[in-house]
Amino acid sequence: MPAHLEQIRSWLDDRIGLTDLAAIARKKEIPVHRHSIWYYLGGMTLFLFAVQVATGILLLLYYRPSAEEAYESVQFLMAEVQFGWLVRSIHAWSANLMIFVLFLHMVSVLLLRAYRPPREMTWLSGVALLGLALALGFTGYLLPWNMLALFATKVGTDIPGAVPVVGDFIRVVLRGGEDVTGATLTRFYGIHVAVLPALMTACLALHLYLVQRHGMSVPLAIDGSPSQRRMPFLPNFLLRDLIGWLIAVATLASLAAFFPTELGEKADPFASAPASIRPEWYFMFMFQTLKLLPAHVMGIEGETFGILAFGMGGLLLALVPFLDRAAARGERNRLLTFLSLAVVAYILAFTFSGYACSTS
Repeated sequence: MPAHLEQIRSWLDDRIGLTDLAAIARKKEIPVHRHSIWYYLGGMTLFLFAVQVATGILLLLYYRPSAEEAYESVQFLMAEVQFGWLVRSIHAWSANLMIFVLFLHMVSVLLLRAYRPPREMTWLSGVALLGLALALGFTGYLLPWNMLALFATKVGTDIPGAVPVVGDFIRVVLRGGEDVTGATLTRFYGIHVAVLPALMTACLALHLYLVQRHGMSVPLAIDGSPSQRRMPFLPNFLLRDLIGWLIAVATLASLAAFFPTELGEKADPFASAPASIRPEWYFMFMFQTLKLLPAHVMGIEGETFGILAFGMGGLLLALVPFLDRAAARGERNRLLTFLSLAVVAYILAFTFSGYACSTS
């Protein structure tokens, strides 16, 4: 290493402790077994979040968060700014892929019982990250200020309004008034670019710290086995992670090039709702469920019942480590496995059903 680079490295080492960090990375080992492939989903989610941040910063340079200028600023970005359309498409596709990979990551953790003690807080931070990722998708959908986004946001913010007692208050807080207007756009912009990224960064830092502290979980069948194999994090696991990131880059570039994100028509609050209105795919199963519910269920209004059921489902998901006492004892819980697979099947079925109904 040249002398001047060695001086810089030494200066940074004295102040940051690069040698200590490198020693920790070299010491870290990853379990090797037939389910090791699921370990790469966490790094993939982190990479896609980094893509979101990088492309989001580029979009901020041109975006204007007002009802009068939002649509035109996105239009200018796509038509006049060099590669602006590509950056916007990559931002949109990386958001979808991040939520998809995060969902797969959570399902794998659920089925492998990786939340068992002492990793309960790791699971809770992961559930929080999933909720924040969904909130990022919801708030970002309105920012182009087009017709589909406007009416989808109206429907989306109407749903919490069905919650007893506090529903109307939540809806007004989300919208910044009684209806979806420029005030809603400005509010969603602030939440999308400042509040949610800050919360997500904090949760992500906690999640990574907990993973580092407790290490990677292994399946119950080989937990504590003396013959359990391991690989070094550096360079073995990291190089495999990098291959996954390169595949993600290629996938994003292909999707953005062949299926660029469209802008649509400018939002008009006085126009009638488009016939093709629908939420993003990760909310479709909820949307379809609420559509199919009868007017009243057990004496409760159907939409209110659905909202409460989804809220209870989210709470149960967060409490899984505390409800699954069998995993804490190192035993398998076949009922929970069946319920987990049934919920995944329900989400997939209602998602595809929602798209089938919207295109028929």
